[in-house]
Amino acid sequence: LTMFSKSYQLLPQRDSATPRTPGLFVDSDSFSQHSYHKGLSFDYIPNVSENNFNDTSQGWLSWICNLIVIFLIYICTFIAFPITGWFVLKTVPNYQRIVVFRLGRICPPKGPGIVLVLPLIDQWQRVDLRTRAFNIPPCQVTTRDGGVLSVGADIQFRIWNPVMSVVSVQDLNASTRMTAQNALTHSLAKKTVREIQTERVKLGDYLGMDINEMTRPWGLEVDRVELTLGSLLKAPEEGPSGPLIMPPSVPGLEGLTGPIQQLAMHFLSQGSSSHPQQITFADELSDAPQAVVTTPGSVEELLSGVKLLLSESLVQQVGACFQFDISSGDGQQRSYYVDLSQGSGAAGAGSLIREPDVTLSMSDCDLLAMFQGELRPFSAYTSGRLKVQGDMNTAMKLEELIKLLKK
Repeated sequence: LTMFSKSYQLLPQRDSATPRTPGLFVDSDSFSQHSYHKGLSFDYIPNVSENNFNDTSQGWLSWICNLIVIFLIYICTFIAFPITGWFVLKTVPNYQRIVVFRLGRICPPKGPGIVLVLPLIDQWQRVDLRTRAFNIPPCQVTTRDGGVLSVGADIQFRIWNPVMSVVSVQDLNASTRMTAQNALTHSLAKKTVREIQTERVKLGDYLGMDINEMTRPWGLEVDRVELTLGSLLKAPEEGPSGPLIMPPSVPGLEGLTGPIQQLAMHFLSQGSSSHPQQITFADELSDAPQAVVTTPGSVEELLSGVKLLLSESLVQQVGACFQFDISSGDGQQRSYYVDLSQGSGAAGAGSLIREPDVTLSMSDCDLLAMFQGELRPFSAYTSGRLKVQGDMNTAMKLEELIKLLKK
C-alpha cells in the first residue's frame, strides 16, 4: 500500500559529466574517457572516418573470448574447406566493397577480389560505390519576395566510405532524399524568384555544399545538383527593379526538366537583351511573321540559301556540324547536313562521313517554317514536331544561322 501512496517521479536524465559504472566486459579506463559520449546517434562506433577501427570500448575479457571463438571457427573452416569454400569465399568487383560485422563488431571493408567471410560469426553486406542519381519532384517553394514557384532538382551522389554508410544510417536512399528536399526548400525560401531564375547554376552548387555538410557523416558525397524550374504559381510583388521575366505556365508542360528547360529558357530570354521588361509569348505560329526577302518553297532552295551564307566567321561562331533527317508529306525520308566545324563550312544533301554533333528530325514544312521565322523552335520541340539528338547547347548555336537567313 505504501507503494501506491508515493507519487511517481521522472527518472534522472543521463549526463555526459555524470560518472557511470562500466559493464562486465568493458574496460573502466576506456569507459571513463571524457570524449566517449558526444551526443551523436553513431557515437558508439569506432572512428571509421579516419580508418581507425580500434574499438576502445571492448574490455580485455571480451577481447580474449573473441579471439578464442574466431580461432575455433578458423580451424573448423579449414578442416572442412572443400565444402565450406563455396560459402566463405566471396567475389567482390572493383566498384563494390563488403562491410563485415564479426561477432557484432565492425571490421575494415573488404575487397575488391576474393574475400574470406567466416561462417556463423560474420554478418556482411555489399556496398556499391558507383554514382547514383535521383530526382526531387517539383515542389512548391515560397520565395522571399512572396512568390510561389515550382522547383525540383536532379541529384547525383556516391558513397565514399562504405562502413559509415552502413553503420551511421539505416535507410541511406530515403534519408538522402529527405535531407535533399528539406535543404532545397529551406535554401530557396531565402531567395527571390529573380535570383532563382538567373542564378540557377550557382544555387545548385551551393545546395550541393549544404547537402554534403549534412550527409558527410553518413559516408556519402553529392557530386552534382541541377535545379529544374517549373511554372510560376504566384507572381511576386513588383520591386523597384521592375516586373520579373518568367516563362508562363503552359498547360501540360509544368514538369519540363533537363534539356527542354534549357531550351525554353534560351529562346524565352533572347528578347530580354534590348527590352528586358517587355516579352510577348506568341503561339506556335506567330501572328506577324517577319518579312523574308526570298521565301524558299522547298528544302533544296533553302539549302541553296544556306550555302550562300557560309563563311569562316560563321564557322568560328558555331563550330559544330548538324544533320537534318527530314520527312516529306509523301512519306519519304531525306537527309541533309550543315557542317560548320572547319574551313568555310559546307552544306548539302546526304549524310555526313563523320558523326554529327547534333541530329534534328522534323518534317520539311516545319523546317521551312522554322528557318523563315514562322515556327518557334521551342514550340516545335515541346510539341514533338522537332526531335533533337545530341548536346542541347550545341543545338542552340544553330540560331546564328537562322538569324542570318532572316536578314
